[in-house]
Amino acid sequence: MEEALAAYHAGHTDGSAGVRDGMRANDPETGTDYRVGVVDGSVVAFQSELIAEVRRLLDETR
Repeated sequence: MEEALAAYHAGHTDGSAGVRDGMRANDPETGTDYRVGVVDGSVVAFQSELIAEVRRLLDETR
């Protein structure tokens, strides 16, 4: 279980940074956990950028 959580966390960190480790992603035991972490991290990064852009647009209209 700890290996799966560590793989997820590594994937989340990589996804937030916009990178992906092919070796970790293809690992037969923890690759799935890593890939889910990458997707979740990518979503978090996208949400942060989206919120920042909306705030910039709102500030321009004032």
